[in-house]
Amino acid sequence: MESGRDNPMKSQTNRHRWQRCLVLFLWVLLVSVAWAAPPGSGSAEFDAGFDYRLIDPPVRIPGAEPGKVTVVEFFWYGCPHCYRFEPYLDKWLEHKPPGAQFIRIPAPLNPTWTVHARAYYAAKDLGVLSRLFQPLFDAIHREGPALGTEDALAGFFARHGVKPAAFRAAYGSFTVDAEVRRARALAQRIGITGVPTVVVAGRYRTSLELAGSDQRLIDIVNYLVHKESRRGMRAGALKSAAAPAANQSTAR
Repeated sequence: MESGRDNPMKSQTNRHRWQRCLVLFLWVLLVSVAWAAPPGSGSAEFDAGFDYRLIDPPVRIPGAEPGKVTVVEFFWYGCPHCYRFEPYLDKWLEHKPPGAQFIRIPAPLNPTWTVHARAYYAAKDLGVLSRLFQPLFDAIHREGPALGTEDALAGFFARHGVKPAAFRAAYGSFTVDAEVRRARALAQRIGITGVPTVVVAGRYRTSLELAGSDQRLIDIVNYLVHKESRRGMRAGALKSAAAPAANQSTAR
């Protein structure tokens, strides 16, 4: 006999069905938005193995913020290509994609590069990196090898208000040693042999050599940031879609 009263079990089943439908709709909507090209990205497609390399397995980037797509530039102060790329990078930083985080890492791949990497981390340790990053870059490309020793760098820092003793203490500190070792290990693990090299999300590696031009390198970085954002949104949507079913199973 059918009762005119509401069936609690039937109402609960209908509610769960509607919840699943709503989650599925939201998942489709999120994926559709994720696949839409961001403003200004154009329709360019780039190929793995040609325009960029996959990092397998992916690496964890120190300092990466959860929920962000981390973009890392490996550079050397003495590299003319890095110096030429800097204005393009500065412009990108002014309009970088939403959700992108930028980290710069000096690549201490040989003794000469290590001297400048130590200067970078010494400036960071002394709290003057943001003020002296560009002046040091400019000075190295004006004076060349003359700024390739600890003594010469101590003189540069002194001209910019940092006492030589303070610079030398930071330059030779355990903190700077550890930073340089971490940077070298990360660069070697990723397979970096030249600069500038840009790593996106610890999963993709591209470079000026692969890109062929400064602007194309920026375009590839934007493409990879968007690609990783899509991947993250799809993973998040799938996780959200699975949650109601898991909760329903637990409630039974």
